[in-house]
Amino acid sequence: MKKLLFSCIILVALHAYNPAGAQAVPASLTGTSFHAHKSINKAEFNRQYELNKNYWEEAFTFLKTHQLDTMAVGKYVIDGDNVYAMITENKTKDADSTKWESHRNYIDLQCVIKGEEKIGRADISNLTVTMPYDASKDLINYSGDGKFYVAEPNTFFLFFPGDAHRPNITTNGNMPDKKIVIKIRYTP
Repeated sequence: MKKLLFSCIILVALHAYNPAGAQAVPASLTGTSFHAHKSINKAEFNRQYELNKNYWEEAFTFLKTHQLDTMAVGKYVIDGDNVYAMITENKTKDADSTKWESHRNYIDLQCVIKGEEKIGRADISNLTVTMPYDASKDLINYSGDGKFYVAEPNTFFLFFPGDAHRPNITTNGNMPDKKIVIKIRYTP
């Protein structure tokens, strides 16, 4: 009876964390220290994963097979223009020096490698456009309010075109922050 009760509790907890069968962490990241942040739109991730499994597997394999903490700052092509990574190392900024942004053509997978930062997430329908879409940069800027989280090493965030994000915000004193952003082509 105790075993049955424990199994039921585990199933309920998994369903609550992972509704509608959405993947919390893809199989390709099993056995690593990477995990998905709770703010990820799991339904949209599931949809995009099913449409472009190859892109996602290439992105997750890159995370799994590279020593990110020793990689140089720069751009790394994974699958041409479909999937590529950018490693940056900068000081975090005060919130008023950052902007809400979103992209139409790419999904951002963002993961801190060293240090920490605050990162915001908001639905673009709740924000006001301050800079219209710039196709050359695949970028729109906004003003408004959202929810903020502390991004620490090995926790990845996913930002789809409907998600504005506001990264690189200091948690305590504009400290250096090394991170990876993997751009994954979006399929409408």
